Amino acid sequence: MMDHVRDLASVRDATERVLTAAAKLDNAAVAEPSRLPGWSRGHVLAHLARNADALVNVLEGRPMYASADTRDADIERDAPRPLDAQLADLRESAARFAETGAAPADWSRTVELRNGVTDSAARVPFRRWVEVDLHHVDLGIGYELEDLPEEFVTREIDFLAERFGGHKDVPSTGLDAGDGRVWTTGGGAEGGPIVVQGPAADLLGWLCGRRDGTGLTVHGGPLPALPPL
Repeated sequence: MMDHVRDLASVRDATERVLTAAAKLDNAAVAEPSRLPGWSRGHVLAHLARNADALVNVLEGRPMYASADTRDADIERDAPRPLDAQLADLRESAARFAETGAAPADWSRTVELRNGVTDSAARVPFRRWVEVDLHHVDLGIGYELEDLPEEFVTREIDFLAERFGGHKDVPSTGLDAGDGRVWTTGGGAEGGPIVVQGPAADLLGWLCGRRDGTGLTVHGGPLPALPPL
C-alpha cells in the first residue's frame, strides 16, 4: 500500500536536498551541460519546477500538460534563467505541490498522467519523489545513485521491474542486488532466464537509463536491451 503522507514528506526532504545543492552553483554552472543529453542544468531545474505544477494538474483532475509541445516549450523557455530565478521557481512550485498534497482528497481514485497512463492518486507523491531525486543525480553536482535513500532505491527498482514485466522485447530476467533483494522482470521475449547481479544502485542505474550496465555481472546471456522509459 502507498503511504502518500509519508511520500509527501520524502518529497519535501528530496526537494530541500536539491535546493541546497543547487544553491552552491552560479549562473555559469547552471548553463553547463547536465548528464541528460541535450539538456543544461537549467533545463533540469526548469523541468523539475514544471513537473511539480504538472502533478498539481493531475491531482486536481486537469491534463498533466496542455500538450507535449507545450511541455517542451516551457522547459526551453525557462532553462536559460539565472540561478536565483531557477531556485525561486522550484521552491514555489514545490510549495504548490505540497499544498495540493495536503488538501483532503480521495487518494484511492484513479488519475491520468501523460500519454494516457493512469495510476492511483496515492502513487503520485512517489512519482514526484522519483523526479526530484533522479534529476538531482542528473545535475551532476555530486549527488550520485549511491547517495539515494535505500527505501527509494528498493521501491524504484520494484516499480521499474514491474514496468518491464512481460515486455515483448525483454527476456525473463532476474535482478540480484547481492544483499537478499531480488526481483524478476521481462518475460515477453524469447531467451533467458538471465540473471543480472550487482549493487542496487547499479541495477537502478541500468533500469532507469542512467548507467550502461558495465558495473553488473550477467549470467545466461547478454545484458538485455531495455526499452526507453
